[in-house]
Amino acid sequence: MREKIKAEEVETRGHARYLELREQLEAEYYGQVVVIDIYSGDYEVAPDDLTATLRMFERRPEALTWGERVGGGAVYYLGERITLEHLK
Repeated sequence: MREKIKAEEVETRGHARYLELREQLEAEYYGQVVVIDIYSGDYEVAPDDLTATLRMFERRPEALTWGERVGGGAVYYLGERITLEHLK
C-alpha cells in the first residue's frame, strides 16, 4: 500500500513535476490538460481531464494524480481513484 499523502503534498509534488515538464508541454500541448502521477512522475496529456485521467489509470492503476491545464492553472485534485465502474 502506498503512503498516505495530504492534499497539499499532492499539489506540491504535482506542480513541481509540471514545472519540470513545462517548457516541453507548453510547446506542444498548450491549453490541453496534463495529468501527473505524483508517485512516478509519469504523465498523460489530453484535451480534457477525464481522458487524460483514464489513460493514466489504464497504465498506472495505483496512480495518485494531479492535473493542470498546460499554460494555465490547476484543473483538479483526485483523492480517489476513478475506475470504469464509476462511469457505468
